[in-house]
Amino acid sequence: MTTQQQKDQEMAVGQVEMALRQDGRARMAGNTQAFLRNHAPFNKMQPDALQYFAEKAQIVFYAAGSEIVGPDSGKVRYFYLIESGKVQARQAGEVTVTEYSILSLGAGESFPIGAVTAGRPSTNDYLAVEDTFCYQLPADDFLALMSSSPEFNLFCTRYIASLLDQSRRQLQLQFSQRASEQQTLNSPLAGIGSRSPITVLPETPLRAALETMSQAGVGSLVVAGADGKAVGVFTRTDLLDRVVLADLPLTTPIVQAMSAKPFMIEEHATAYDAMFAMATHGIRHVLVTDAEGKLTGVVSERDLFSLQRVGLRQIRQSIDSAQNVEALQQAAADVRQLSFNMLAQGVGAEQLTQFISALNDALTRRVIQLNLDNHNFDGIEWAWLAFGSEGRDEQTFSTDQDNGIVFAPPEGASIDALKQRFLAYALDVNKDLDRCGFPLCKGNIMASNPQWCLTLDEWKDQFSTWIRIPQPDALLNATIFFDFRPLFGQAELADAMRRHLLAQTAVNPMFLRAMAKNALDVEPPLGKIRDFLTDLEPGHPGKIDLKKYGSRIFVDVARIYAMASGVHNTNTIQRLRISAQRLSIRSEEINAVLEGMNFIQLLRLQHQYLEGEPGTQGDNLIDPETLNELDRRILKESFRQARKIQTRLKLDYQVQ
Repeated sequence: MTTQQQKDQEMAVGQVEMALRQDGRARMAGNTQAFLRNHAPFNKMQPDALQYFAEKAQIVFYAAGSEIVGPDSGKVRYFYLIESGKVQARQAGEVTVTEYSILSLGAGESFPIGAVTAGRPSTNDYLAVEDTFCYQLPADDFLALMSSSPEFNLFCTRYIASLLDQSRRQLQLQFSQRASEQQTLNSPLAGIGSRSPITVLPETPLRAALETMSQAGVGSLVVAGADGKAVGVFTRTDLLDRVVLADLPLTTPIVQAMSAKPFMIEEHATAYDAMFAMATHGIRHVLVTDAEGKLTGVVSERDLFSLQRVGLRQIRQSIDSAQNVEALQQAAADVRQLSFNMLAQGVGAEQLTQFISALNDALTRRVIQLNLDNHNFDGIEWAWLAFGSEGRDEQTFSTDQDNGIVFAPPEGASIDALKQRFLAYALDVNKDLDRCGFPLCKGNIMASNPQWCLTLDEWKDQFSTWIRIPQPDALLNATIFFDFRPLFGQAELADAMRRHLLAQTAVNPMFLRAMAKNALDVEPPLGKIRDFLTDLEPGHPGKIDLKKYGSRIFVDVARIYAMASGVHNTNTIQRLRISAQRLSIRSEEINAVLEGMNFIQLLRLQHQYLEGEPGTQGDNLIDPETLNELDRRILKESFRQARKIQTRLKLDYQVQ
């Protein structure tokens, strides 16, 4: 083909395209609203909204094979609605961000909703596979239409909610993969079983050894020399066979009754190696040693079973029957493992945090009960209170103590003397909870602090003072102490506190406005140029605190709306659901908000477990650059939901 022929062909193509564009403008002038009325969500929108779309949108022609928008196009500038033709959406890169790899879109379908809403580049390539006409609505006009049209807003919100649902399934897959890696018989023995086995010296009398077993609540002892090397094992089976039936005196050294030459295996070996040894030698325990032969742990049949499946009934029974803190320490580890199993099985953040809280409640109650053996409060009405995340049934893997005591002194009793008794008791409970994996509160919000061990009247007076004089400290305290619920004792005392609190807030609207203003001081970390603001925490550059800038926003808003509408619940999701009904907030709007909160909670759980070291408390600091494209995308949409509910709060309470 000659150069002239090429020019002639290009000119002909250009004339055709010009004619098509002219045709498009003509169609735009006469038929836009008629077209819109035949497609969702426009068929449900008000005439003025349709008129707005028709005035602001332009119809644009795309020849077959041309790209409409893609990741390399930069920030999306338009919302597209297909008038005629066909568009193909292809995922860009290797990351799965939607349920489809290729999706065909036809007349009446729109794109890319998530990108134009978030003000970011598209994660998909959109190609015209036929000659295609699209209505092209500028991003600013799109956002304005979302604000003015409830029907259009609902349509886009549901789309975002569907993205969040996709994200949950992706996270489930990720957790399942991690679970398959961690919870197999290929796991090293260094992280399995008891890491602090109960040991006695070979010369220990049987009576003393048996007393040690009873006090520790264990069914076996390791007999080890002064050099830390094991020489034998003594179990309940040995007790029956070698002591009771053999009529061996209890003054006999345990070395004469133990099972000598126990099977030992180095800690770098796997769980499979231990299971094979048990099957081969007919034993129920193997001793784990370091390279020098010194004892580092014990692995039992139970440990290998729990590696594959930690059962709820098993954990709850172990908590309820625990006779000491050592037994509860193992139960706390089992709670963590079972929670992770549930993540791998796809349990949602709402259900999982409530599940963790319920088992932690049971564990806390058992610690409270065990310590009552040394403290007597018969005839006294009192209750142990949980505050903060535990008070809201929203505990994650990483949680410290926030607790207090309320009591009603009997007539004529000395309040000060009674308080000192409760403080001594609370100190014991706080220390034992710390040993079970619930660190002491750095802010000293614990029942052993005289500030938070109060009579019912003192708690009421404290609440009233904070509400009447909403100083910064009072507002901060309100965010912690107003999320309370009873864990043990007379729940009626906590109910009386709740009724007083709601009665006071109902007649003090300025307090709620002050709470709203305080809640708006922290905004979601959404950047105007970058996706995320990662310089908000000076000590942690490049990271986002998912609690401070994420879940806490939802928690604070829910607390305010709950107090405003008289909701007794402390759980954030329940607060939002119930208060939304009472305040006439559309369920679709609240559901999208809850999806955003649940996703952030799920990311927190993921980070705390997968990124934390075994036996340590995880944190809430996440580097968004380490997230895959899906997680980044949905996290941004979730932060937008946080900003959306904040905007509603700002308007409701006229906060500037």
